[in-house]
Amino acid sequence: MELGTHVALILVACLLDLRFGDPVYALHPIRVLGAWSLWWERQLFAVGLNGYLGGALHWLLVVGGALAAWWGVRYGLGQIHPWAAWLWDVFLAYSLLCLGDLLAHGRRVLDALDDLVTARRRLSMLVGRDTDHLPRDGVVRATIESLAENLTDGVLTPLWALCLFGLPGLIAVKAVSSLDSMVGYKNDRYRRFGWAGARSDDLAHWLPARLSVPLIAAAALLLRLHPRLVWAAARRYHALLPSPNSGWSEAAVAGALRVRLLGPIRYGGELVTEVFMGDADWPADLNGTDLRRALRLVLVCGLLTLAVGLALAPLRIWMPW
Repeated sequence: MELGTHVALILVACLLDLRFGDPVYALHPIRVLGAWSLWWERQLFAVGLNGYLGGALHWLLVVGGALAAWWGVRYGLGQIHPWAAWLWDVFLAYSLLCLGDLLAHGRRVLDALDDLVTARRRLSMLVGRDTDHLPRDGVVRATIESLAENLTDGVLTPLWALCLFGLPGLIAVKAVSSLDSMVGYKNDRYRRFGWAGARSDDLAHWLPARLSVPLIAAAALLLRLHPRLVWAAARRYHALLPSPNSGWSEAAVAGALRVRLLGPIRYGGELVTEVFMGDADWPADLNGTDLRRALRLVLVCGLLTLAVGLALAPLRIWMPW
């Protein structure tokens, strides 16, 4: 694919994502990936392949199947007309990018803050923690945390994968993320079977997670927030989250906004942490103004991510696909 065509694909997909958000249709690739993963999981467990080997096979079947499906449809459309194949790539990229949808979910919580029951329900679509009894400041903190955490795995990694490696890179990253969300749990069923999915997800996001810190600092500078606090907060607080990656962007956003995040968090009625992320003199009683600042910060981070990705796009012409 020529550089101009590749750049046009990136720009059109990003514009569609920001304008319309995630498209809703029955055969959305994430839904198909989930069904494909579950089907192969059942087949492998049925024949006793529920350990590391089965997990590795599952990884190959899911990721390889996703890439094969994309290529098969693209090849068929390419026989009709090259533009048909390009439009397929655009639509698939648009379906897999999610900055617009992430911002839309955050705005939906913001719009409902005066109706706490509705705000909690909308927040539950973003987070896995208990939301039924969260106070307003807890709802705001949880929403900002979700925006910050998803900045890496939902925006930076997929968009840079698309820019550097084209559709195969984007599809592989999203397939790996789907595997991690489905089988990457440390319980009796998935501790060994989900190892490949969980570790490959950690690897895919390792560098983008750390690069999110200077990106957030740059966005904070442009928005006249607190860029000098970003670096210190990221170093000091990233390890408060169990994930090796998500803590970097979350702590950096806390510094950029100069607010405390986390606090009391419950899963299934059980209190799992009361620790706050941020300095003791930073406010934790957050409100709609803080959420608006966070949404602007994430939007500017997304635009900077696109700018960096476009600068890297010329490297794509050296790839064999």
